Amino acid sequence: MITRRHFGLGALAAGTAATLSTAPARPARAATLGDDGLYKQDWFVESFLDLGEDLAEAHAADKHLVVMFEQGGCPFCRKTHEVNLAREDYLPYLKENFSFIQLDLFGARETTDFDGEAMEERALARRWLVNFTPTIVFFPKSIEAVEGKDGRSAELARIQGYLPPFYFYHFFEWVRSGAHQSEGFQRYSNDRVNQLRDKGVETEDWRLG
Repeated sequence: MITRRHFGLGALAAGTAATLSTAPARPARAATLGDDGLYKQDWFVESFLDLGEDLAEAHAADKHLVVMFEQGGCPFCRKTHEVNLAREDYLPYLKENFSFIQLDLFGARETTDFDGEAMEERALARRWLVNFTPTIVFFPKSIEAVEGKDGRSAELARIQGYLPPFYFYHFFEWVRSGAHQSEGFQRYSNDRVNQLRDKGVETEDWRLG
């Protein structure tokens, strides 16, 4: 079942694969591997891991806060960095509208949830019911909408697992535009595919990076 709060590749494949073209994938670029075993982007937020403060900074910049859980050795985390986050046609939109915080699914750094509870990253992951990587959790821009809540209660939506670039980008657009409040992501993304097809533009195959 697909809900507004959860979306994974399996549901996407069942619902939309037949409508897409088989255009070749763009080449991947190498991702920077940090000492903690996680792949890095130099535009991710350097955070003290007080998520309430991070939300306030994102709000001041008119951005949504997203928290991206990864783990060392995760092939789909690497693919997200080397393929999705290497797309120059998508990156300006992501950078302009979202603040990314990176957390380690099994990490021990102290992290403070929105409700003020402090715990290790791995404990926060359990609290938010994050079980695998990558998981990307989206939060409201409004501070009032999150105040006093833990992250699991406050989240708008999440991506669970790897999404190919077209759907990855449009998931962010779905949240940012507010469309998540009125329609599910599968319908939203199907509409985008059909709009492009009507203009003679073929999207890349959902199976490719």
